[in-house]
Amino acid sequence: MSEEKSKTVNSDSEGIKKLPNNKPVVYEIFNNKGKNIYKGSAKRSGVQERIAEHLADGKGRIPGGVKVKIQQKKTIAETEEAEKRIIRPIINKAGILIEINFWLF
Repeated sequence: MSEEKSKTVNSDSEGIKKLPNNKPVVYEIFNNKGKNIYKGSAKRSGVQERIAEHLADGKGRIPGGVKVKIQQKKTIAETEEAEKRIIRPIINKAGILIEINFWLF
């Protein structure tokens, strides 16, 4: 079992600067009620940049995000496996993709 480090910060430029950039991560963005509204992953040395994309002026803006929680992984492979577990397609009884659950509004 790998040693994992978790950290939660405000979803603003100052909070994001406090995130470690030395290992790949899976992350969750929460709204002001504590509800998870987005899940994703970022590669080592790209953590802060990837999460900054979700700020109000970023190209991947997530409306309502106020907190970010990361969980570091040892390898990209571990990160990809964790991402597969948290970002799953939702398929109806007819086998049709109806949504992907990383947007949880």
